Amino acid sequence: MQEYREYYQRHLPHWQPEGATFFITFRLAGSLPFQVIESLKMEREREKSRPVTTSISSLQAGREFLAERSYFTRWDSALDNYQASARWLAQPEIAAIVTEALQYRDKKEYDLFSYCVMPNHVHAVFAPLLRAGQGYLPLHRILQSLKRHTARQANKLLGREGAFWQDESYDHVIRSAEEFERIVGYVIENPVKVGLVPAWEDWPWSYIKT
Repeated sequence: MQEYREYYQRHLPHWQPEGATFFITFRLAGSLPFQVIESLKMEREREKSRPVTTSISSLQAGREFLAERSYFTRWDSALDNYQASARWLAQPEIAAIVTEALQYRDKKEYDLFSYCVMPNHVHAVFAPLLRAGQGYLPLHRILQSLKRHTARQANKLLGREGAFWQDESYDHVIRSAEEFERIVGYVIENPVKVGLVPAWEDWPWSYIKT
């Protein structure tokens, strides 16, 4: 059985309870410059460290959640607007590798609800499946396999070597039906928000389960 870690932290905190539905974002290696990442981290730490006027720990937890959400919003906006980095996913052949890999794992490793492949990052919403006698496949294992396979295929097509994906991904536990609807809407509307297409249906690298 794969070891399941409910919580761990690298550069980002990862809370991955069994049976949850997750909003995942992973990006190309070098898609944001170091100075942008460091600036975003500093803003996040400042928000988390602001004093709480009450001793109720749930308020502190809520503040940390809002700080992470604010951090992601700024981080994702930077990805959408930063044009100087590698944008290999804008090539249809490379985007197809990623969408095919996401679809292939549907009903095998997870229940896939939505995804969107942007020029330098990917959003996905899915729930890891419970395997008979084995428990849930850890989220980090799913992402390792997905990113390793797509990186190998993309690098081969591009005729390049080296890191294709940034090693760490962003993951968020979806806590309610309302939040699920909001996040799925956010995912499929991403190309519209940045002016790539007039309607989400026009973007060939998006999916929503119907």
